[in-house]
Amino acid sequence: MTAPLFLVPPGTLAPGTTSLHLDGPEGRHAADVQRLAPGEPVLVGDGAGRIATCTVTTAHRGALDLDVHDVREELGPDLRLVLVQALAKGDRDLMAVEAATELDVDEIVPWQADRSIVRWKGERADKAHRRWQQVALAATKQARRARIPAVAPLADRGALVARAGAATLALVLHEDAEEQLTTVDIPSRGELLLVVGPEGGLTPAELEALTAAGARPVRLGRTVLRTSTAGAAALAALHTRSGWR
Repeated sequence: MTAPLFLVPPGTLAPGTTSLHLDGPEGRHAADVQRLAPGEPVLVGDGAGRIATCTVTTAHRGALDLDVHDVREELGPDLRLVLVQALAKGDRDLMAVEAATELDVDEIVPWQADRSIVRWKGERADKAHRRWQQVALAATKQARRARIPAVAPLADRGALVARAGAATLALVLHEDAEEQLTTVDIPSRGELLLVVGPEGGLTPAELEALTAAGARPVRLGRTVLRTSTAGAAALAALHTRSGWR
């Protein structure tokens, strides 16, 4: 079984580190919930590209002492994958965040689409944004990723159009698109922006604004996917085209 991954603040891991004391919430979970014992393997990451391979030497209440065998650093990708995920009801957008994180997305942009039933306003917006970050962090640990994907501030149509215009390639999933995702030439570097609409789909005005900014409507296949699965399916297809990173 793959060793579990625990996260520490950036700057904790450095080349040449030989030991760690894992405490705080992560240490309590490792020692008191998972009950890791001396001799068991553990991964410790800083969420910013560094992961240490460790072994438990001593288990305390709420903490572990670890031997560090090596610290590897994963450089940022040449091609950044950015998922723009429309807000959706019933935690469908959270399912999309989780799956996208496990599929190695680099950034997730919450989008207040015209047909999004859910609305982020005031305290609810702050709470919802933190929830997306928490889901991305948990999925990072599940996937044993070296980097936690960024969760951008909530985007409206104007911000999304500007982002699409600046991207190396911007793709909009749309069931009526003539072009298939599998035929698109994928750039080797830069930023690839993937836009997923809400359950009700994009409005004609949204699609027109995005295409005017240079985004290309594409479809995955003959079936219409829910917003919770469309981004994950597209990311998986992109990985098969460009080689899994």
